[in-house]
Amino acid sequence: MAEEISREAGRAGISRRQFMAATGATLCVGGAVANAAAQRREIEPELSAAVQMQFMRPGQLEKVLREFPAVYVPFGLIEWHGRHLPLGNDALKAHGILVKTAEQFGGAVYPPVYFHEGFPQASMIPVLTALFARIKNTGARVILGVSGHNVQGQIDMIDKALAPVVADKTVVGMGLWEVTLSAGPESGTDHAAMWETSNMMFFYPKLVDLAALGEGPLAPDMKPPDGIGGRDPRKYASAEAGRRNVELASRAIGRKARELLESLAPDQRSFRLPAISPGNWWMI
Repeated sequence: MAEEISREAGRAGISRRQFMAATGATLCVGGAVANAAAQRREIEPELSAAVQMQFMRPGQLEKVLREFPAVYVPFGLIEWHGRHLPLGNDALKAHGILVKTAEQFGGAVYPPVYFHEGFPQASMIPVLTALFARIKNTGARVILGVSGHNVQGQIDMIDKALAPVVADKTVVGMGLWEVTLSAGPESGTDHAAMWETSNMMFFYPKLVDLAALGEGPLAPDMKPPDGIGGRDPRKYASAEAGRRNVELASRAIGRKARELLESLAPDQRSFRLPAISPGNWWMI
């Protein structure tokens, strides 16, 4: 592994130490911790049940949070996404990206939340505050609310709901769009166009029906009858574009989760329950 790291650093034109700092690689006696290699491994579309709360047994959740006390909460809604994509696209997208984050960096993923900024906020924000407080009481130190519905109101809703939960500085959190930290030529978003279609082609290819769009020109700028905003998915979308988008987004979110955990006082960075068991914990 040490030789591999040196070769990779040479290709990048940086020192071995710089490469290790950039990739998160660390060496130990008798071999190497596989962090850097794991992050270079190609992302797969399958979503591991081992990091999704609804599939975990109590001991599994406790183990995951002891190793990295972060919980990721995906947000979306049921919304028109062209004739070719599922209505739940936004939450499915955010959820998939967060599962990939947890697979690589640790932590647990809460099931998708299909509440959005279109609901009365005077009612919605206290409900979400209660959800985040329950996650905090489960032992998490980092809470990330990640919205696949990319409007500012979503982030405002998440951040307002988190504010009273993180006020005591024993836990830290923030709201993000799925590409807030990774947007660029290979990682972007739109509405039911190239990027969102590519994400679904990567995660859920059986849910995508490009033939439903027909062969004629699409109305621009999300106008009827297509309601699509962005590059024509029939020409530009692909599972490979989705894979790269997911790869960049998930890794950027994971790095942010680490950064947030390290921003806490040293005595506040560990799982905060004696155990996930009756007497210490019951539900979120």
